[in-house]
Amino acid sequence: MTEQTVYMVGVPVILAMIAIELAVSLSRGRRLYEWSDTWGSTGLLVGNALVALAVKTLSVGSFFLFYEYRLWTLSDMLPTWALWLIAFVTIDLAFYIWHRCSHRLNFLWAIHMNHHCSKQLNFMVAFRQPWLAPLFKIPFFAPLSLLGQDPSILAVAGVILTLWGVVGHTRLIPKLGPLEWIFNTPSHHRVHHGSNPQYIDKNYGNWLIIWDRMFGTFAEERETVVYGLTRDVDTNNPWRLTWLEWRRIAAAIRQAPNPRAAMHALFAPPETALPGLTEGGREKRVGPVDSAI
Repeated sequence: MTEQTVYMVGVPVILAMIAIELAVSLSRGRRLYEWSDTWGSTGLLVGNALVALAVKTLSVGSFFLFYEYRLWTLSDMLPTWALWLIAFVTIDLAFYIWHRCSHRLNFLWAIHMNHHCSKQLNFMVAFRQPWLAPLFKIPFFAPLSLLGQDPSILAVAGVILTLWGVVGHTRLIPKLGPLEWIFNTPSHHRVHHGSNPQYIDKNYGNWLIIWDRMFGTFAEERETVVYGLTRDVDTNNPWRLTWLEWRRIAAAIRQAPNPRAAMHALFAPPETALPGLTEGGREKRVGPVDSAI
């Protein structure tokens, strides 16, 4: 199995999911898609794909570099099915760590907020991927090769889990019973996209929800979700979205009284008030409310 094979199978399925979701929403008279929001997601996706292509050599090279210093060689110890299972689980744990850092460190939030600024939640929002994300993800995922996992398996498993992540971005799928205990279902991911105070910084998992349950970042969908940021950005322009928070951080650094304060502007949580950034990034947003299912 190769990355190309996964994309050839997965992309048509996802396009069909988008078409079905759009058709169902129109038949029910629900406005789950807006043109400006969809075009914003598309623009971010194109930029993300171009950056991913540009850093492909660095990304793949990093995996193989770490593999040269692996602690052991798993393929000599385990059957193929176990290698794939370990790949999925370790990638998901790395995703949890990266995702949680992206919500709690200002400079990573400046990138990741692009994915959260939509006031909608639909399958297209899953493609609202920041331009700079492919570069900043490398330090979180490349070290997985140290565990002795074949980089080619990690690459394919990573693509599969990336496409799986699309499934959670919908309001049409209700809670899924016992599956809610193990997997990051659409219900759990709706919580993650909520600006409701009890939902902020919850449910970071991609495939599994067990990490959130283990590390205290889990929240169940109870109250109707209000989607988007706690502070509206009022734009779907991909260029403006990409640099919006970086400009705010740059202003804070320019007005920082000392190097320590400048570093704080980069690594503080997004809600922290900073020089040149008089508002924190977590003010409660008042916006449209839509039923979760």
